Amino acid sequence: MNPSHTFSIAGRAIGPDQPIYLIAEAGVNHNGELPLALELIDRAAEAGADAVKFQTYRLDELILPGVKKAPYQQRTGDAGESQSAMLERLAIDEEFHRALIARCEQRGIRFLSTPYGSRSLALLESLQVPVIKIASTDTTNQLFLEEVGACGRPVILSTGMSTAAEVLAAATTLRAAGCRELLLLKCTSNYPTPPAEVNLRSMATLAALTGELVGFSDHTEGVGASPAAAAMGAVLIEKHYTLDHDLPGPDHRASLNPAQLTEWVRRIREVELQLGSRQLGPSPSESDTRPSLQKALVVLQDLQAGETLTRRNLGALRTGGQGIGAFHGLDLLGRRVTRAIPAGTPLQWEDLAR
Repeated sequence: MNPSHTFSIAGRAIGPDQPIYLIAEAGVNHNGELPLALELIDRAAEAGADAVKFQTYRLDELILPGVKKAPYQQRTGDAGESQSAMLERLAIDEEFHRALIARCEQRGIRFLSTPYGSRSLALLESLQVPVIKIASTDTTNQLFLEEVGACGRPVILSTGMSTAAEVLAAATTLRAAGCRELLLLKCTSNYPTPPAEVNLRSMATLAALTGELVGFSDHTEGVGASPAAAAMGAVLIEKHYTLDHDLPGPDHRASLNPAQLTEWVRRIREVELQLGSRQLGPSPSESDTRPSLQKALVVLQDLQAGETLTRRNLGALRTGGQGIGAFHGLDLLGRRVTRAIPAGTPLQWEDLAR
């Protein structure tokens, strides 16, 4: 599905035949509280994720005052609160960011964040965040995409809510502005995403349309969709997680808890093992099994020296590895034997006349 070129985050190659890059999406599930955010980092590191991602924004470059919450946000919180008021509570400043980065360095996990405007992009650049992740809300924001493309960092772009033409235009704008490494995420911007709207097959369409690497931003409930995306060629997968589904906030209920996050990582890595190699042929364990289970050529009737091999007197049985492999059966019909051979004897090459 994916092109053969690679994408990198701080020297870690991402692409076909590379380990899938797993992002634990903390998002705003810290509820604006640093202790919660630090614990989220700890849980992501313990689960084995490659990176943990937050959200970086300044309210005045993201939303107008009084804008209503999205329907899923209304279902998971105070429906009377405006979206802008909610986001104001969840915004984090530079000092908060630095504390998160320090904790990530301590725990050996990569810090990532999504900027939502020019100043938040500048902050992440100043903090040396190695890759810029653009949310679906900005897939059609051509002014911002041009800024992001010009920053010189690899870009991950979510594509939720966007048409094929809009996604192609976004990729074109980023590339034209100077983006040298681009990765697109198949995404459905609904929390949680109903199974019928996941549309994993469209990952291949996205790759064919743009020629870019493709991953999956998983907003479904549970862990099932991500391993399926891994099997279908996603090179990067992200998933929201929380410390507790019952915490107040817009994304907690559609997120994995820490135990589920660990299972999410385990199942994706298991799929990677199962995908294995592109090379055809027996596996190492099959090489041990082959002598016991594969058939070899066996004489079915008593033969005298000089008799001809036919379908009536030659067959294939399991012999425990003795004799000529059944693969050669058609080639040996019509050949003469050089000695008397009792029925039930595995045929050997030296039994055949030249």
